[in-house]
Amino acid sequence: MRKNSCALFLSVIAAAMAAPAFAQEEASSPITISGSVALVSDYRFRGVSQSDEEMAVQGGLTISHESGFYVGTWGSNLSGWGTFGGSNMELDLFGGFKMPINDGSAIDVGLLWYMYPGGANETDFAELYAKLSHTVGPATLTAGVAYAPKQFALANVSNAPNSRGQKEDNLYISGDAAAAIPNLPITLKAHAGYSDGNPGLGPNGTSVAPTGEYFDWSAGADWAVYKNLTVGVSYVDTDISRSESAYLLPNFSKGGTESIADATVVFSISAAF
Repeated sequence: MRKNSCALFLSVIAAAMAAPAFAQEEASSPITISGSVALVSDYRFRGVSQSDEEMAVQGGLTISHESGFYVGTWGSNLSGWGTFGGSNMELDLFGGFKMPINDGSAIDVGLLWYMYPGGANETDFAELYAKLSHTVGPATLTAGVAYAPKQFALANVSNAPNSRGQKEDNLYISGDAAAAIPNLPITLKAHAGYSDGNPGLGPNGTSVAPTGEYFDWSAGADWAVYKNLTVGVSYVDTDISRSESAYLLPNFSKGGTESIADATVVFSISAAF
């Protein structure tokens, strides 16, 4: 589906055991269940911190069918910009269809619903997405587009906080590249994205595209240290200047002064199952 400092990370270890007969049953099942848990030094959504530049715990679960259909959920704690009260949590629900279209290429289309359990009213919103990926040797390139149709949660009500009926949409275009280094458990990765949405504060003080339109990018690496345990590091930045975000203060900052869209380094540790 939001948007650092060096920190100590705790690892989460999960194990499951099954009888041989059950394992054989699973091998022939058309259903696959996968997931992950992660600890990150900062939750950056499209370049903007959603955890007030502090650590976040994240996790997700996906159920896939051999036909290509899948459903899943993903969640993270929030702090500062992007919170709406309640549990201060983002919970995403998604479903879609992924299929190969030729050797090394695949298309993935679906719908993602952003939820904020127990938070303020009219904050949840839906977003359609489509991704086209192509793998050549150790490298995978992905082009993506995400479009959120007009909804009140995305409206610019900075000058009319009590108004109703306003709706805005949001467009996000992205490109990603990942390449595994031969003979090493390291994968290099890069990302670039462009957001175009409402230039202002939404109905509850935040916005998906806070300055209307901006670019974000990142570059980093993942290191598979042990089986499904991965450590990652990424440099993340945006082209949102302090003058462009000045009218969003103090919301769009940490402590009222420090921008939450400045360049930073994000560390992570994750376990997949």
